[in-house]
Amino acid sequence: MSGNFTALLLEENAGKVAARVASLPESDLPAGDVTVAVEYSTLNYKDGMILQGIGKMVRKYPHVPGVDFAGTVESSTSPDWKPGDKVVLTGWRVGENTWGGYAQKARVKASQLVRLPSNISTKRAMAIGTAGFTAMLAVMALEDNGLKPGAGEVLVTGAAGGLGSVAVAILAKLDYQVAASTGRLQTHDYLKSLGATTLIDRAELAKAPTRPLDSERWAGAIDSVGSTTLATVLTQLKYRAAVAACGLAGGSDLSATVLPFLLRGVRLIGIDSVMCPLPQRQTAWARLARDLPLDKLDAMTETARLVDLPELAAIILKGGVRGRLVIEIPHGN
Repeated sequence: MSGNFTALLLEENAGKVAARVASLPESDLPAGDVTVAVEYSTLNYKDGMILQGIGKMVRKYPHVPGVDFAGTVESSTSPDWKPGDKVVLTGWRVGENTWGGYAQKARVKASQLVRLPSNISTKRAMAIGTAGFTAMLAVMALEDNGLKPGAGEVLVTGAAGGLGSVAVAILAKLDYQVAASTGRLQTHDYLKSLGATTLIDRAELAKAPTRPLDSERWAGAIDSVGSTTLATVLTQLKYRAAVAACGLAGGSDLSATVLPFLLRGVRLIGIDSVMCPLPQRQTAWARLARDLPLDKLDAMTETARLVDLPELAAIILKGGVRGRLVIEIPHGN
């Protein structure tokens, strides 16, 4: 591969962001130690916001988005990587501050890449993506707080989304009793197939708490919704249980009381996958290779093209995507 490469390019005009598939010269790539031939990317909630110009995460246009990618090292000036290495990148504000994975090529710092486990292909790596990687970090955080199988139900909110789907599958594989919260009735069979044993209507959790402490129910929770849902979950955690906060699909606000923390010793653990240190990333990917049922990952994955992304961005922001969307990056004629 040399010369020009194909990418999804965002351009801003009069405050409006528009996307088009373009051919760009390799000289436009940002500075970095490693050039990767991108094979797959994915669509996350954050990608949807960037594609629609929401949140001002991108400061400079034209811009190539895509916060995740997986592929093969094409060239490297770093001793850590050589041509042919299979790698994955999530986070580090790639696709926001610098050009990302919605392209045939990406150039990044060597320290931002993780070597793919042997049983995870580049396509499966993007079926996992930031969403699945974050789900694994959340499971690890709950384990660090003392969660063990047999302790009771573990709640996953936003369970039919990408993060939630992977979280349900991992927890079920690890023999946890999983309660999946969703507002989409049509996803119930899907969530059961991933291992959920209880289904919760999201409306039950979306109501603002009426009292500072509710009956103890959850041995742990992974929340991708935020807002009143997270506030409600805090009131229902068992003594010294924890909730891992991973997202804000329902809003970034949190109107809560400190009483669950003071009277039950519960813990609210923030999960940051963007600037997560490299050793923890490597551990998480090793755990994903071991603890995520890859057949269930394949079953929750659909494939799309670069040209489909503008339309899909609107759908994911409305909560209309089930499971994981992998973006195939074609090469050749």
